[in-house]
Amino acid sequence: MSVLLLASSTGITYAQHFCGEYKMLSEITLGEKHLSCGMAMDMPGCEDETAAHDCCDNEYVNVETDNTFSKATFDIEFDKNFVTAFVSVFVLQTPENYPDKTNNFADYDPPPLERDLQILYETFLI
Repeated sequence: MSVLLLASSTGITYAQHFCGEYKMLSEITLGEKHLSCGMAMDMPGCEDETAAHDCCDNEYVNVETDNTFSKATFDIEFDKNFVTAFVSVFVLQTPENYPDKTNNFADYDPPPLERDLQILYETFLI
């Protein structure tokens, strides 16, 4: 909506140039800009180029809006049950207190080694 208002207030125009019935050129301009195809067409009634004729024609399309802006009002009704449920679930929700993680294996000793692999393969970390 704001782009439409900006386009209408700045005078942005879609200009088209027609030679006879053929569309030759189109541009988006600021205001009404004269477009020319730069060539003469041989058509009936266009033999004399110095005389004024209607072989080439420019057409302009402007974006227009009315200048009476009224304040927009919205009549929104909320369901009371929905609002109550929404607030109680999402806004007033308290985080649940979970017990701290305890290490259940604190008193567990690892199994004894059958062979000492470091000595067996002679690999030592330095």
